Amino acid sequence: MSTLAAAQPVPNTVDPTTARKVTLAGCVGIFAELYDNGIFGFMAGTLAAVFFPGSENAVQLVFLGYAVSFFFRPLGGVICGHLGDRIGRQRMLVFVIMLISVATAAIGLLPTYASIGVAAPALLILLRVLQGFSVGGEASGAMSFLAEHAPEGKRGRYTSYAQIASFLSLLTGTLIAAAMTSGLGTERMESWGWRIPFLLAIPLGITGIYIRKRISDTPNFMRLQEEGGLSKNPLKEAFSSAEHRRAMLLALFIPLMNGSGYYVLFGYMPTFMSTELDFSKVQGLLVTATSLVAICLAIPYMGSLSDRIGRKKVLAGAAIGMAVAGVPCYLLIGTGSVPLAVLGACLMAVIFAGHTGVIHILLVELFPTRVRYSAYGLGYNVSAALFGGTAPLLMTYLIDRTGNVNMPAFYAVLTALGTLLAVSRVKDRAHLPLRDA
Repeated sequence: MSTLAAAQPVPNTVDPTTARKVTLAGCVGIFAELYDNGIFGFMAGTLAAVFFPGSENAVQLVFLGYAVSFFFRPLGGVICGHLGDRIGRQRMLVFVIMLISVATAAIGLLPTYASIGVAAPALLILLRVLQGFSVGGEASGAMSFLAEHAPEGKRGRYTSYAQIASFLSLLTGTLIAAAMTSGLGTERMESWGWRIPFLLAIPLGITGIYIRKRISDTPNFMRLQEEGGLSKNPLKEAFSSAEHRRAMLLALFIPLMNGSGYYVLFGYMPTFMSTELDFSKVQGLLVTATSLVAICLAIPYMGSLSDRIGRKKVLAGAAIGMAVAGVPCYLLIGTGSVPLAVLGACLMAVIFAGHTGVIHILLVELFPTRVRYSAYGLGYNVSAALFGGTAPLLMTYLIDRTGNVNMPAFYAVLTALGTLLAVSRVKDRAHLPLRDA
């Protein structure tokens, strides 16, 4: 294969029926994976009582465990990315969903602090590490997989469906947590009810593994494999190229808004509303659930819009919108009124849809197939570790030290401006075929 031939982008010829089938299968797996990861945040208040009883900083300690797992996401991204670029995306996606399902179900089987003392929270954090490793291999792998199957001109829309699946998984976790907290009450939830959401990982994982094992690898990967064009060391190759190094740096900073969006607005919000504002746990969960419905409705429109006008314009618009509306929306949430909190959270959710519905396809398009899983996975997961998983812990710390409950609003504005600056440096490839090399 000549260098010139390798450098030419090859239009994707996957028929729409196959693309839809693969997208549905990919989304089911993503749903299972992200439910397993997200349920930890929704159950933070209950887990604090079960694993850190009597501690004044119990919730902070739970979110410390939440944050620690994120520092293992880059490791998962590197190892799974290397193997995914060498032996295929499909095999690694089966492995990561198997790993997180086992780890999540194991959390549901853990002895409590009352039974085995400090070994209980230690085991909890260990299992969170395994979850973090798995999610590190999931995000870049699943999005690369879907984008490489998507028809030309529709990559934004097809990959946005995966984001709907991820937020539907959060919505499911929210509703389960809200229903159980309301139905069982605090005492029974802390006694045994907290285990049920984690044990649901077993049927979800089995379903996801079954579906992912029945789908083939991507045309881009198989074409490279047949032509002998796979990279022997994709990450080393990525670091040896100035273009790829720049792209990995962009993949580090463009996701900044995820910190204030995915991890604060959705993951941390129920705990924030019940511990810092005058809302019950159930009210906080239901406000979050409403905003999750709003973002699920908005995401596909943002993905389709990016196919028409480009990724940069949609992402820049979302960043500007969050910088302007972040503080007013949080002030609405802070009024203590459920209807106003719903309004504020839903407005932020719709704005954030312009980021989360487009960011992954933009990052996929930054890299060629030879190094895509590895390079995209490293940049994105380092960003998640530094600015995402630490966000709930940072918010609880800053609120505790300053007494200012508007810290999440300031964080939303700051991260939006960071994303806007990074996006301005990107070359938009929305209307070009994916590169193989």
